[in-house]
Amino acid sequence: MTPRLSLWGITGIPEISPNDDLVALIAEAITTQSNADPDLALQSGDILVVTSKIVSKAEGMQVPAAEREQAIAADTVRVVAERVHPGGTFRIVETRQGLVMAAAGIDMSNVPEGTALRLPADPDASARALCTGLRERLGVDIGIIVTDTIGRAWRIGQTDMAIGAAGVQLTDDLRGANDANGRPLHVTQAVIVDEIAGAADLVKGKTTGIPVAVVRGLDRYVTDLDAPGARTLSRTGDDDMFRFGSAEAYRLGYEAAMAEMNSRKKQKQD
Repeated sequence: MTPRLSLWGITGIPEISPNDDLVALIAEAITTQSNADPDLALQSGDILVVTSKIVSKAEGMQVPAAEREQAIAADTVRVVAERVHPGGTFRIVETRQGLVMAAAGIDMSNVPEGTALRLPADPDASARALCTGLRERLGVDIGIIVTDTIGRAWRIGQTDMAIGAAGVQLTDDLRGANDANGRPLHVTQAVIVDEIAGAADLVKGKTTGIPVAVVRGLDRYVTDLDAPGARTLSRTGDDDMFRFGSAEAYRLGYEAAMAEMNSRKKQKQD
């Protein structure tokens, strides 16, 4: 059987405001679209990819633009790297959601003038609520991926990544299997949810006003609602090989060396 994957955007979702019922709005848009084209009716095994921006809007995560720096500080667990530029200081930080992102993921695009938008407080919980509600309302077993845009340390530009997930398998763990030439695979884990997130953004995008996409053809990855969430994908602590930026690592090394030198001087004086 020839592998096949289909993706399309869900049109007709209005501008989202705090406390809007996302389940109802998404379900209504899907129903309207499928009435016009029955092939677009959701089926069990489909995966919905939802931009985190509409989730944040519905959850009331807006802050005044003037308070953006305070919001970044509030959502930061640690600074990974920072660089001063003419417009201020650019920071890569670990967020309270366990993500490593620029400016804690707080964005000012596609929001009302004078507003900044924080990430959902718990993207996995948001994904579970959407998945539960849409499964009940539409009567199909679907998966949900909540996405946000990130940069990569060694690549130009941005792509979408899963920051929340429910009802979908996160990875395809190929360790212990053999490749097409019969050689054993030792480290390969395909991060399915991130690959889906990037693919879905091709039909959502940042300028189209389409915040939700459907991915069909990956029903083998749709699971029960108690599957692990996207937060479990984050590398933290000793597993993070790039815990600090070069400038931060240099500063910490310098401070540690100075502390050691001062300690030795004190010991000699004593």
